[in-house]
Amino acid sequence: MNSRKRREKIYFTLFKLAGVASVALLIVIIASIASIGIKAIDWQFLTSTRNGIFPAILGTVYLAIGIAAFSIPTGMFCAIYLNEYAEGGRLVRAVRVAIRNLAGVPSIVYGLFGLAIFVIFFNLGESLLAAWLTLAAMTLPWTITASEEALKSVPDSFRQASLALGASKWETIRKTVLPHAIPGMITGSIIGLARALGETAPLLLVGGVAYMESLPHSPFDQFMALPYHVYYLIMHDSSSTSLARGTGTAMILIGLVFAVSIGMILIRRHYRKKREW
Repeated sequence: MNSRKRREKIYFTLFKLAGVASVALLIVIIASIASIGIKAIDWQFLTSTRNGIFPAILGTVYLAIGIAAFSIPTGMFCAIYLNEYAEGGRLVRAVRVAIRNLAGVPSIVYGLFGLAIFVIFFNLGESLLAAWLTLAAMTLPWTITASEEALKSVPDSFRQASLALGASKWETIRKTVLPHAIPGMITGSIIGLARALGETAPLLLVGGVAYMESLPHSPFDQFMALPYHVYYLIMHDSSSTSLARGTGTAMILIGLVFAVSIGMILIRRHYRKKREW
């Protein structure tokens, strides 16, 4: 075996070990949480508005729907403009650098941004709508970056052939480019949405509450959310069942994030099946 093949085998082995280690770590985390939290989970815990977490579950579902509605179309259209319409130059490069830097901004900074802009300046108050806009802003860098990379992966020959046949720029993008880029664009959306659903710090500032028996009836109401409820139970609840209830709530949050991710993966698979090279 020559040195090149030996190095290749070593690298592939390291990649496999890294993948196995990631899966093993995920299993250990879930198992350790489940060993404590499973004791608290029952039907009343899931469905009660007084002693259960139903308002938090529903609030998190509302968050997922609103974040997806605001961030995914905005991020995809921004990526389409940057990749398909914007001409290369210093301004475009500066915008791309800014977008990538925004992906690393701490979530509490986004919370302060949401408090200053949406809660106070636009007078939305501490509400579900303010949380949607704040968390959507936090997920935009992920969606834009992944969507732009997916658009770049479509060969330019596809665009040139479509334009040569008389299609307009938008027809080329809509009928030729997007069908091949959509799976990759959805992948970035999954990452951003999953990150947003697990955040607690922004919710402290823009409308989340630790406990409420009523459900939000409009986007201008306050709401419960699973990550905030976990934080409250672990840090501020002194009852003997707080640890079990907190870890049980964390289990439900993990399951909900998995469910949202699987739903978007199925959408991605649907579009991937329609793709023909």
